[in-house]
Parts: sequence; C-alpha cells; structure tokens
Amino acid sequence: MKLKNWGMIILENNAVSKQINPLETESIGKLIVRYSIPAIASSLVNSIYNIVDQIFVGNSIGELGNAATNVSFPFVLVVAAMAMTFGIGGASAFSLFLGSKQEKKAKSVAGNAMTLMLLTGIVAGIITLIFLKPILIAFGGRGQTLEYAIEYTRIIAVGTPLAMLGTGASQLIRADGSPQYAMISTLSGAILNCILDPVLIFGFGMGMTGAAYATVIGQLVSAILILLYFRRFKTVKLEAKDYLLKRDSVLQIIRIGIASGAMQFASTIISVVLNNVLGYYGELSQYGRDIPLACVGIITKVCALFDGVALGIAQSMQPIIGYNYGAGNYERIKAAFRKVACVILCISCSAFLCFQIFPRQITSIFGGGDELYFDFAVRYFRIYLFCIFIVGLQLLCAQFFPSIGKGGKGVIVSLLRRVFLLLPLILILPYFMGIDGVLWAGPIADGLAGILSLLLVRNEMKKW
Repeated sequence: MKLKNWGMIILENNAVSKQINPLETESIGKLIVRYSIPAIASSLVNSIYNIVDQIFVGNSIGELGNAATNVSFPFVLVVAAMAMTFGIGGASAFSLFLGSKQEKKAKSVAGNAMTLMLLTGIVAGIITLIFLKPILIAFGGRGQTLEYAIEYTRIIAVGTPLAMLGTGASQLIRADGSPQYAMISTLSGAILNCILDPVLIFGFGMGMTGAAYATVIGQLVSAILILLYFRRFKTVKLEAKDYLLKRDSVLQIIRIGIASGAMQFASTIISVVLNNVLGYYGELSQYGRDIPLACVGIITKVCALFDGVALGIAQSMQPIIGYNYGAGNYERIKAAFRKVACVILCISCSAFLCFQIFPRQITSIFGGGDELYFDFAVRYFRIYLFCIFIVGLQLLCAQFFPSIGKGGKGVIVSLLRRVFLLLPLILILPYFMGIDGVLWAGPIADGLAGILSLLLVRNEMKKW
C-alpha cells in the first residue's frame, strides 16, 4: 500500500492495531510533560557543552578566550544542523510510518538515520581537520583569537561523529517512546563535561585544550549509551539490513528533516556573518574588534539556551502531531499545537524580562572586562533581543510542518527569520548605522518572522 497523502490513509480490511498507542488517546497535557523535558535536555546538550566551556574559558583566559570559542561556534552549529536533519527527519518519518501501520518503512528510516549520522560525522570531522585554519579565518578568527580557536576546534572536530549521535539519535529514541532514556543519555555526557571542565582547565592548567577534551569525553559517554539503546528498540525490532542505506528512506529523512537542519545551517551563516560584520565595524568604533566578538559569543550562547528550551518544548509535539496526522486525528493536532504555544509564550516572556533587567549580571558570569566591554554587552542584550518573546513561537511553527511531513514549508519557515530577514538586515543596516545596525537587525527580523510564521500555520490548519 502506497502512502499518497500523510493525512488520507485507508487501512486494508480495516485492520486495527491490537494495542492503542498512547499518542492517540492519552491526555495531551500529560504527553507534553512526558516528552518535553527529555526533548529540552536533548536540545540543550550542545548549548550546555558550549556555554559551560565558555564560562570556564572566559574566567580562565578572559576576553580572548570568549572571542575564540565564538569563532569556533559555527563549526558546532554545522554539526548540529546535520544531526538535526537526520535525527528529526528520521524521528518524524518514523512516527508517521508507525502511525500509518507501515512497520517496515518505520524500521528502515530509523536505521538509515543512524547510518547517515555516523557517516556524515566522520566525513565532516576529517574535512574540518584538513582545512582547519582557513575555516576558522572565514569564521572571523584573527591573531591570538585565531590561535586559541585552532587549539580548541582541532580537538572537538575529532568528536564530530559522537556529537552527531548525541544530538540526532536521541530524537529517534524519543520517537520510540523512551524520552527518559534519551534525556539520561544526553545529559550524562553534558554533566560529565561540567565536572571535567574546571578539573582540566584549572586543576591541570590545560586552558582551551582542557575545555575541548572535556567536551569530547562527555560526548563519548552519551554516544555509548545511545548505541546501547539501539540494541533493544521498543516499538520495532531493528535488524542489520535496516541500517543499509536505501534511496527512498534517505530521501524521506532528508525531505522531512531539512527544515530543522536548515534552521541550524541558517544559524551557522548568521554566526559567520555576525563575526565578520562585528569585527569590521567594531574596528571602526570605540569598541575595537575583540569586544564585539567576545560579547556576541556570550549573547549567542545565552540565546542558544533559550532556543534549546523553546525548541525542546516544540519538539515534544512532534511524536503527537506526527502520529495523529498519520492517523487523521486533526482536532487533536490543533489542541496539541495550542497548548505547546501557550507554554512557549510564557517562557519567551520570562526570557524577555530576564534579558532586559539582568544583562550585566549575565555577562559577568562569563568573566570580567572593562566598562566599555560591559557597555556593549548590555546594549546588545537589550536591543538585539527585544523581540525574543515571539521567537519561541516562530521556532514552534518551524517544527510544525516537518511533523506533518511537509518539509518544504518547514524549510521556508525555518529560513524566514534568519536568512530571509536577519541576514540582509545585518548586512544593510550597519552601512547606515554603523555597529548599532547589527543590534537593531535582531528585533526587526524576529518580529516580522514570528507574525508571518503564525499566519502560515493558521492557513495550513484551515485546510483540515
């Protein structure tokens, strides 16, 4: 039986599964709680690794250390983009096939997603090591900042396949109905990283190298726990043949997951452009080159924490919406979307107040600096993040379309905020406003993208 439309499924002979899936019947509120906490933990893993590294590096090395971790951050985003493409693509396709009772296809996309993550992780790590210096120069590294960035990135590049599994494979574990295990496996590595960072950086005096080793060791622990789980998948029994790449399965994974991956790739582009634009206009201002680079690194990592929470909550609806869309339960989908939107809006408003009231205190966590340094950081927080209250809803909309198998629309929504709006504004506004143009590009792009994304979701739901 071919699946022509995810929402129009006719089961031959009205065959019904003997066991009713809780995604179809259990309270939506309970499902959101059950899936959101592990999803948040998974989404925050990369952010935790990087923000903890930056805190200890900033307090050990100072402003240049903060700038160096920021220069290497686009590499982390590229890895996360690939992992999200295959992880969320595989998990969404798995849920859709499972909901439509197509077990063989569900097994294939799950196994193929794992293979894609491992292979691309190995290739990406090798390419990065070969072209490390020119890559980091393109990311905005110069002088001593570049040397620190090379020292750090050379080591974490080796752990690329491990990072891919930690970020992407946990999505499949959640879709298999084990959100708690997904949370434990990802958080175990992150917690270990938090413990090892001060030991290696301060205790052994290893500086940037210590931070990098702590990251890779933590990722290794998470990867081992994840691989152990795949030996006892719950809803289906994965076999060796399921890991062999199949054209249809690969295309299905990429088609659905590209929206989530595109969002991360867009973040990479923005990070690179921000580094170079801030460096250029910073040299023309009173702040110089390193202060803007250090500050944007802090703001980016703090925003990544917020995005991780919002994205994790948004991803909690993926199994619910994916399964029920495959089963044709549209009213349940609308109810799930509304409840998740309310939760994200509350968190977004809290983040807005925090960034407006405590910007200096947040910056101080990452080490000290002169008054000029704190002045720029405070202005950056208050202006650039002024519309943060609507960003969470835009992230929710970007997750909605892949969950119903419409990766194309998901790509558009994912790219709307960062590529179609923020990127042009970052390039254009500084020409007229100097370095302040970068700060004002943020709220303009966030506000417009949030409104347009909600309208697109509303129009989609009107078709049901």
